[in-house]
Amino acid sequence: MKILRYFAFFLALAATWGAQGADKVKVGMVTTLSGAGAGLGVDIRDGFTLALKHLDNKFGNLPIEVISGDDQQNPEAAKQLVDRLLKKDKVDLMTGIVFSNVMLAVGPTIFNAKTYYISTNAGPSQYAGEQCNPYFFNVAWQNDSLHEAVGKQVNDKGFKNVVLVAPNYPAGKDALAGFKRYYKGKVADEIYTKLGQLDYGTELAQIRSMKPDAVYIFLPGGMGINFIKQFVDAGLSKSAQLFGPGFSADEDIIKAVGAPMLGMFNASQWGHDIDNPQNKRFVADFVKEYGRLPSLYASQGYDAALLMDSAVRGVKGKIEDKEALGKALQAANFKSVRGEFKFNHNHYPIQNYYLRVIGKDGQGRITNRTLGTVFSNHGDAYAAACKMQ
Repeated sequence: MKILRYFAFFLALAATWGAQGADKVKVGMVTTLSGAGAGLGVDIRDGFTLALKHLDNKFGNLPIEVISGDDQQNPEAAKQLVDRLLKKDKVDLMTGIVFSNVMLAVGPTIFNAKTYYISTNAGPSQYAGEQCNPYFFNVAWQNDSLHEAVGKQVNDKGFKNVVLVAPNYPAGKDALAGFKRYYKGKVADEIYTKLGQLDYGTELAQIRSMKPDAVYIFLPGGMGINFIKQFVDAGLSKSAQLFGPGFSADEDIIKAVGAPMLGMFNASQWGHDIDNPQNKRFVADFVKEYGRLPSLYASQGYDAALLMDSAVRGVKGKIEDKEALGKALQAANFKSVRGEFKFNHNHYPIQNYYLRVIGKDGQGRITNRTLGTVFSNHGDAYAAACKMQ
């Protein structure tokens, strides 16, 4: 009987320990920190890190441990990192991936482990539509959406003959599909390049031969830097207006290219000049911390951390309650740097998209200026195919 009493005591003690829940939140950050896309991953990481500083390195009342890894823009490298983070490190939340082909490669492993993934950029159409998943949330945008906004502007401005350029991978195909959804003029050609390509001599010769009045590019990171420099050097900017999504004309690209980007139009869900208290604090502290203006990638990393914090607060630190944690993520009870933000039922944002142009600000810096709103409370084109409720 005495043995049974001791056994019952230890069972009760174990139950008490279990009821106490987690003593910290472990976040796995897999992002691109090397190669042509390294600047994007660095900005995501830096934005996320700044948010942690603003949150005193806590989500709710729980301290945060971030375990990071470089996916090298390589799906196989990402798979190895994800396996380690899930099995060895047993992370509670994951984030950081830039490229959609990498996200599609590791998504099933993360979802099967019932670990919530907060996307800071990659927004493949598959996960917005028929393959939507309760463990996937995106705080950035669905791959088509920025391109839809530019397509509408190019159409509204009366351009009649446009060449489209994008890398040949899932996000590139989503990009051009989104642009064409709202642009109704002539598409002279769709040029798909290699992912990571840096020399565009052949493509520029093709463009010159077609004599378009506008060129639309989706070329993130080093790809965009090289294309824009080569486009201007080839004299094509004199006859064709250049357009791009926000990330092909963002602060990291501007810093590398400089004056040749003046006058380029783009669209984004965020801008460093958006006038709200949380954005002003974010931009000022990012400049102070890192010595450069933040990009939209940095803003997305920042918002991802704020979303995680809101969810942990929402479940009062009981992150082991996966169902409650998912509901708290869906509620998105945080103040985004972009302003109004909410999730659609497919866990992609419903948000505004803005037209921007590159010019000089009052300090003489070459940077983006927000001109106006293209879409208000805009959802993605694939949500209707998502059966998740």
